[in-house]
Amino acid sequence: MNQIQPVQILQLAFEKVLSIADPQRSLPAVLARVFPKGVEGRCLVVGGGKASASMADAFEKYADYHWPLAQVAGHIVTRYHHDIEKPALNRKIKVTQASHPFPDEAGFLASKNIMQLVGQLQPGDLCVGLISGGGSSLLALPADGISLASLTMLSKELLKCGAPIEEINIVRKHVSGIQGGRLAQLAVERGATVQALIISDVTGDQPSDIASGPCAVDPSTFQDAMNVLEKYELHLHPDLLEITQHLQKGLLGNIAETLKSTDWHCPNIHNEVFATAQKSLEAAAEFCRMHGYEVHNLGDQITGESRIVAKQQAELIRTYLHQSEAKKIAWISGGETTVTIPKGVHGRGGRCAEFLLALLQATHGISGLSALAADTDGIDGSESNAGAFFIPQTRKKVHDHSLDMMEYLEAHDAYGFFSTLDQLVMTGPTLTNVNDFRIILIDRNE
Repeated sequence: MNQIQPVQILQLAFEKVLSIADPQRSLPAVLARVFPKGVEGRCLVVGGGKASASMADAFEKYADYHWPLAQVAGHIVTRYHHDIEKPALNRKIKVTQASHPFPDEAGFLASKNIMQLVGQLQPGDLCVGLISGGGSSLLALPADGISLASLTMLSKELLKCGAPIEEINIVRKHVSGIQGGRLAQLAVERGATVQALIISDVTGDQPSDIASGPCAVDPSTFQDAMNVLEKYELHLHPDLLEITQHLQKGLLGNIAETLKSTDWHCPNIHNEVFATAQKSLEAAAEFCRMHGYEVHNLGDQITGESRIVAKQQAELIRTYLHQSEAKKIAWISGGETTVTIPKGVHGRGGRCAEFLLALLQATHGISGLSALAADTDGIDGSESNAGAFFIPQTRKKVHDHSLDMMEYLEAHDAYGFFSTLDQLVMTGPTLTNVNDFRIILIDRNE
């Protein structure tokens, strides 16, 4: 086998991760397994997320070929610029592009139409939910009494304060007219059966956490949602009064809770998570082993502040290098870190690039080190890059450009740092989303 450079290992491992999660490759096999007898009659396909356009395209192609008696129609919403490159001329499943991570009018109108379609289902119909990460903001249908402006402000404030995605989604589910199982509830009340097909972008791969679970049982409560607001003092925010009042009504029992496991709807609701970060990590690990690396899979549930996680992994590497004589070592991980932006700081980049910059700063003196961190949806935070990478030669480039790593870290400008070095990872929208991918390589022969 020809020797390839660490930078190529980084890039090709990331490509492996993306290919495993590609709906065009993975969804057909799932459809054959979930619907072994095929589908006949009315089939409404609805949902949302960054991968949903590709999922809808793969679904429609499969149905056209294998289910000639199925009457497929529907509507999904994806992020701007996340539609497939060459859609069919006569789509049966409408695709709307909308804003992420903050809801907008396009997402609101699409979500409203989706629920109208669900409300027209008849007994015996099949409702298929195509769900992927990003659907929490794309399926932007506020509960009664909440404006779209309040919903958007809520998303901005929760992200700004550094709340983990699990807490953010607890609140989202309790202020939504479509999430927290409400889409599936309406479909079952109309006499339909619900089958959600899901690509996971969250740790734990629970359907209730992915896109805030429009078709899933939700274990959280109005009290949990209020606790999140109080934790970050957002219940005192003057522009979130509608949100707070809505949650208070829920606490008093004046608004129905989200879908619970004891609800009568549940026997007719099914959720299938078919693409996960863990499966993608396993593919990357096998690729690295094929090229002679001793692989340590740290798992797909890494959370916490990006720069703290970077320091923890740097310490893990230093400790292991003192214990091992292995020449080629790889650490891979998934999950979703966070970045807390202080008031008055604009910031450029995202959690992946910030992790990588903090890792570079924390691993000074370790030779033969290369790393890549990128969001599998192709967009890391505020800019157009998926993430960034560095190789052993990067430190010399940093010196030659007179870059101060701590200065960029304090400004939360990891994008500017790696852009100057021409070491951004640029993929464009990947049309899938299984959360973040991080890979660290040690090559003692470098």
